[in-house]
Amino acid sequence: MSISSAVTVALAPEVQGGPFVHHTNLKGLDPLFARLRKLGFPGVEIFPRTPEDIDPAFLKPLLENHGLRLAAVGTGAGWVVHKLRLSDPDATRRACAVEFVRALIQRAGALGAPVIIGSMQGKSDPDGKEPTMARLRESVGILARESAAVGQKLLVEPLNRYESDLLNRVGDVCALADEVGEKAVSVLADLFHMNIEETDIARALLDCGAQLGHVHLADSNRLAAGFGHTAMAPIFAALKSIGYSGFVSAEVFPRPDADAAMMATLKTWFELA
Repeated sequence: MSISSAVTVALAPEVQGGPFVHHTNLKGLDPLFARLRKLGFPGVEIFPRTPEDIDPAFLKPLLENHGLRLAAVGTGAGWVVHKLRLSDPDATRRACAVEFVRALIQRAGALGAPVIIGSMQGKSDPDGKEPTMARLRESVGILARESAAVGQKLLVEPLNRYESDLLNRVGDVCALADEVGEKAVSVLADLFHMNIEETDIARALLDCGAQLGHVHLADSNRLAAGFGHTAMAPIFAALKSIGYSGFVSAEVFPRPDADAAMMATLKTWFELA
């Protein structure tokens, strides 16, 4: 099975109630990892509150002990908790945002994992979309070079129109990668956002091809696969057609509970991957 499966774990208490299968703290990771491995998940995706949460000296032996891989590391707390944006017109604040992500790249890279740029991309500022995009391109370029230096991709996630007006479709990230000119820039395709923005999810994945670096496996309602109306079979067929061999990571609400979300994710993965 070349496609791997993972679930999301949030360590930031500020996102309690957000679309993560598990919410815990560093002390809770050991029993949680044991549970994930027992169920058959090969990976875990972590949403830290600060870069210090991704401590290689702590996480590496813990992951190895449970036979898990770190699928990816989220940076969303940079915006949700610390109000940092990579497109901020204030140069000092923008530099803080870049440093927040850079620190995560260094720590995640030591664990063989990429980082995600999602909500930290921001929205258009009063000076207009193009100046905002110019600042985002500059930041992404810096962070892509940092990612390449640690042998990882920089996963850039298009968001739906209700969350951002900068990068909404997979093709927008592919275009950004071309404009930045850094091979490390890769697409994170979140099926929830794609259900809103893409005319044909499978076609968008086929067009993305080798630029696809990560997938967030979520149904149309941000629940686990099978709880909404997204047709998953054509999506997995497209992933296999382009030779995708990364993770499909469940970034979903734990409803009706975390166990149900995990079992639905495993069922989809086993049946279609």
